[in-house]
Amino acid sequence: MAKDEDYGYKNSEAGKTIAAPELDYLPASSSYRPKIGLIGAGGITDHHLRAYRTLGLDVIAISNPTLSKAEARRDEFFPDAAVYADASEILTNEQIEVVDIATHPEPRVKLVEQAIKNGKHVLSQKPFVTDLETGRRLCDLADSAGVRLAVNQNGRWSPHHRWAAQAIRAGLLGRIGTIDIAQQWDHTWTEGTPFEEIHHLLLYDFGIHWFDFAQLYAGDQKADSVFASVRKASWQKVKPPFLAHAVIDFPTAQARIAFNAHVEHGQRDSLVICGEKGTLRSHGDNWITHTVTLETADGVASPDLQGDWLTLGFQGTMMELLSSIEQGRQPENNARDNLKSLALCLAAVKSADTGQAVIPG
Repeated sequence: MAKDEDYGYKNSEAGKTIAAPELDYLPASSSYRPKIGLIGAGGITDHHLRAYRTLGLDVIAISNPTLSKAEARRDEFFPDAAVYADASEILTNEQIEVVDIATHPEPRVKLVEQAIKNGKHVLSQKPFVTDLETGRRLCDLADSAGVRLAVNQNGRWSPHHRWAAQAIRAGLLGRIGTIDIAQQWDHTWTEGTPFEEIHHLLLYDFGIHWFDFAQLYAGDQKADSVFASVRKASWQKVKPPFLAHAVIDFPTAQARIAFNAHVEHGQRDSLVICGEKGTLRSHGDNWITHTVTLETADGVASPDLQGDWLTLGFQGTMMELLSSIEQGRQPENNARDNLKSLALCLAAVKSADTGQAVIPG
């Protein structure tokens, strides 16, 4: 078949290998070292405190309704920290300038509100809130109080996602056409835990990371609609559906996200972003560490990325907050911006419930 008759099916010649662009994907630096209080001592706070200890931050208090959990976290990471069963001990402590609120969503709103009213900067666990109206109210409250309110979207500082975002910001891919994300991993550890009771666990609690990535890569585009669907695998024992997918239509781009959370053998995680100037791909045997390639007219580049999601992710969210306070600006992970990602997530949940496409927000 002649070249002009191959209908575009012929593969292009493999591009030559070129040096990867130098992109700043590591967490921000800051000399600001405030006193920090942690509210909540659940499993995920192991990564919070590990990151803060590595960074040399000063956590002086930890609270949790089950005091023994707070004591265990203190003993492992910050032996000199005070521990409390009542979070108000942290919220009213005048020494503490920054509060990391790592509770479940239901009690978190009142804690965030009280922290802001007491003049403290806040890093809130994700998903930020359960409805957008409450989120906007908290953002307005933070603005009026002159404090920073950030969301722990730690995935933004995982090396592969951070490098991808920086490549887009640098114009290396040009205008974005499609964003494809495929997740095959094992989430069966949630069986018998409170996570089983979360409505649409995949789309909401875990999926918020990937809706945040979709909005991040789409840039300033506001989504026109979201359609999502969920199913249960025939052999699964966990209550929430462990199969899900979502399609997000932006004005000039599409994002497609596929989840299978019941893959006990051969887990994979992949990302493909196609733009007018190039294509970025990343893949890994899990969602923590990835190999990244960027193919453009100049050739194929593969950066040598250091670190992983669970290390740099939790360092990145807090350091971005501290850097923003020091520089007098909004953090990249500010709560108002996060509402755009949350709108996608909540639209997906509603779509899965109704079987209809939903306009975000």
